[in-house]
Amino acid sequence: MNGGRLSHGLWEASAPPAAKTHPLTERITVDVAIIGGGYTGSSAALHLAEAGASAAVLEAFDIGFGASGRNVGLVNAGMWVMPSVLLAELGPSHGHRLLDILSHGPSVVFDLVARHGIECEAVHNGTLHCAVGKSGIAELAERARQWLELGAPVQVLDDQRTLKLTGTRAYAASLLDHRAGTIQPLAYVRGLAAAAQRAGARVHTQTRVTAAERVGSEWQLATSSGGTVCAKWVIVATDAYTGSDGLWSGIQAEQVRLPYFNIATAPLPRESAESILPERQGAWDTRQVLSSFRFDAAGRLVFGSVGALRGLGRKIHRDWAHRAVAKIFPQLKDVPFEHEWHGTIGMTSNALPRFHELDHNVISFSGFNGRGIAPGTVFGRELAKLVLGEIRRDDLPVPVTQVAPAPWRNAKALGYEAGAQAFHLVDARI
Repeated sequence: MNGGRLSHGLWEASAPPAAKTHPLTERITVDVAIIGGGYTGSSAALHLAEAGASAAVLEAFDIGFGASGRNVGLVNAGMWVMPSVLLAELGPSHGHRLLDILSHGPSVVFDLVARHGIECEAVHNGTLHCAVGKSGIAELAERARQWLELGAPVQVLDDQRTLKLTGTRAYAASLLDHRAGTIQPLAYVRGLAAAAQRAGARVHTQTRVTAAERVGSEWQLATSSGGTVCAKWVIVATDAYTGSDGLWSGIQAEQVRLPYFNIATAPLPRESAESILPERQGAWDTRQVLSSFRFDAAGRLVFGSVGALRGLGRKIHRDWAHRAVAKIFPQLKDVPFEHEWHGTIGMTSNALPRFHELDHNVISFSGFNGRGIAPGTVFGRELAKLVLGEIRRDDLPVPVTQVAPAPWRNAKALGYEAGAQAFHLVDARI
């Protein structure tokens, strides 16, 4: 993988090999050119190809290079914000549509995994949002109330039930969401791209789009590999990893970059592995600088939080992870860590995704705010439906908006990184 040793960590080490691809060196004509080989782009290509449309994925690096190959692997329903906030931001029409499509998002992911035989360590046993202190208990109670009013299968668990499902007394309660689960994220996106290829889509890696020109009713895209694509439609699926000095760079400019890292232990002894998350839900807590934890199929505990593994931050975050794991799970005090990696989450001003018409027949979804797996998959499907004429723009789960740069985005990004370092420097010492 082109990102280096700290870019994809355990996921690169344990994912099945990607399907064979090659750079585009010729001139091709397709119905839809898709820029970016993550969840959104690969899902769009798969659904377009299955409907009989010709599609080509153009990925500047490798499939899953961006956030799709670096994240924790929690397949969650909904966004970070509560349903009431989402409805207030989008209004009842788009709001309920978005809540519905995201509520069913995990099922779409796990159905695709089963239908296409994607080997990605899929576990559909739910996720646990764990409460820290009284404020955390209150937050989870309100989340549960709002989701239950919408008919979602969620339940608040008390401290004893939380202890049984997490293996730690660190949390006062938890919210179990039965819709959700976990996957090996890089394996999943590789599997999506491979399924798209089998359905007839073209997938070209090491193929950066360097220029775009509208000629009549078509777009002509030039690439760094020497090839050219002619297409009626262009889907831009690069999200937070959109180049800052390239085409349609406004997608990145409207997001504040939030760094996130993961560290994985060596495979745990059987007794320890069975005492923590025995039903293998993925989990995260309610703290502002949150922690997340889950298992992979080999029995490694994957533990993560906000921060970037670079400069002084690498040692600060690594040392904190050792302390925090030992504090939450004392039986793991001396367990070594085998892998570490980090990536970037793109945060929009209201923590909700964006749909943009960047030009004539140039469309994009972006701004997944740390919830990329299920939303990216279903939004890719919706973009395919829009191109195919199966739905209209007014049927999408979010309205069309103009790209608007986030104010003070660089300062805020530095603040996230520095704040996480300061927090982890002192946290979990007692």
